[in-house]
Amino acid sequence: MASQALPASSASGFSRDFAASIVVFLVAMPLCMGIAVASGLPPEKGLITGIIGGIVVGAIAGSPLQVSGPAAGLAVIVFELIRTQGIEALGPILLIAGAVQLIAGMMKLGGWFRAISPAVVHGMLGGIGVLIVIGQFHVLFDAKPLASGLENIAAMPGRLLGLDPASPGGAELALLIAGITIGVMLAWEKWRPESLRLVPGALLGVVAGTLIALFVDMNVARVDVPDSILTAITPPTSFASWLTPEIIAAAIAVAFIASAETLLSAAAVDKMHDGPRSDFNKELRAQGVGNMLCGGAGALPMTGVIVRSSANVQAGAVSRRSTILHGIWILAFVALLPSVMRAIPMATLGAVLVVTGWRLVKLDHARELLKHHGLLPVAIWATTLVLVVAVDLLTGVIVGILFSLVELIPHVRRLRLKVDQSDNEEGTRVRLSGAATFVQLPKLEDTLGAIPRDKPVTIDCGQLSGLDHSCAELLRDWVERRKAHGSPTVLLGDDKKLRRLAAA
Repeated sequence: MASQALPASSASGFSRDFAASIVVFLVAMPLCMGIAVASGLPPEKGLITGIIGGIVVGAIAGSPLQVSGPAAGLAVIVFELIRTQGIEALGPILLIAGAVQLIAGMMKLGGWFRAISPAVVHGMLGGIGVLIVIGQFHVLFDAKPLASGLENIAAMPGRLLGLDPASPGGAELALLIAGITIGVMLAWEKWRPESLRLVPGALLGVVAGTLIALFVDMNVARVDVPDSILTAITPPTSFASWLTPEIIAAAIAVAFIASAETLLSAAAVDKMHDGPRSDFNKELRAQGVGNMLCGGAGALPMTGVIVRSSANVQAGAVSRRSTILHGIWILAFVALLPSVMRAIPMATLGAVLVVTGWRLVKLDHARELLKHHGLLPVAIWATTLVLVVAVDLLTGVIVGILFSLVELIPHVRRLRLKVDQSDNEEGTRVRLSGAATFVQLPKLEDTLGAIPRDKPVTIDCGQLSGLDHSCAELLRDWVERRKAHGSPTVLLGDDKKLRRLAAA
């Protein structure tokens, strides 16, 4: 359900933000810890990032209802960075990456991240999801993930064949706890009553796994956090290595991937509510500040995250106050109740990440691309996904972006998109001519975003020589938001293009 625009200063607005912040806090806690573990770091590192993302970035963000924190999408790249560069390099990498984001936001480059083909983005997220599943599969057995995706896949049969149900030990008990956690999560999300729809399944799964492990006194690995969160803050000391080519390249990669995930998440959040739209450049600047603080604290990198953000909107949040409060609740919990976290089995966090990772692999999206836009976008999606898993994240994204340029070949003689806007007493008329491809998406989005909601609008697509899936999705979503708001909107053009817009 879309969040309705309410005055944030009203009593109703505050109560909705307060209630939503509790929901987001309950969703964020297991994810912050689980993503840290998946990244090869202690759980408290993820909690620090969640606190900074809530309190600091929440206060200055350009997307009021988006929630920032550690993201599954960066767990894979952080794991690899720690393996190759060492944990001491993470602080400098995040300080540089945050500075790159801050400068990009100041230069107003935020909108250009929307020009990345959605097929590449979904392929990247799908590949990350696969890597998380096959890596956390080993955590379900109280073991550690291996160095690469292919190694994790090769070792999976051995984990299963090594089980001995007749004489259960740590691996068997951990797998039992993980199975209970996943079962509770899936069962709750399928059959939960409408009155309790905001209670997160991940929280119930972790609680169930933890209680059973305690009552049966199972000998399984558990979360290890310090008594004071302050001891987990470890500022970087290796200043001499900051300007090496490896550190700079890693920082640029983190900045690019974190920015793309953040701004695409912000765009998705905008579709869920009727409140203020996101300011992409302001959001990019806020993320830069947040990642610089995370680098200074020796924590995980952050992005805007869709799971927590959608929970925030669905819980009825109306302002950034909800995000800030959820960060305060995380800080209060880790400061006052660290003993509670030490009771949580590691296998339950692995189970939460397995479910989270699998949901990033959106096969339905690939089927929709094939049905409405043909084979090429699906090939781009699949190529990106496979290379992320088989080689590495950056290679998959770069090849995916290069492959997506093939979409431009049919329009190479007429790549420009001309947008003519005229206003009169009857409303606004926008005529599009040329090729509406992903490289023109920021221009098209800026034009549509500037049109007032209270004026009737006619969009004339009759002169379009081409329309790819990126712009088709943008136009479709924009029209749907206007119609949901009761704003008169008319699309003109040939039947084929209009059918494509309707199905995008």
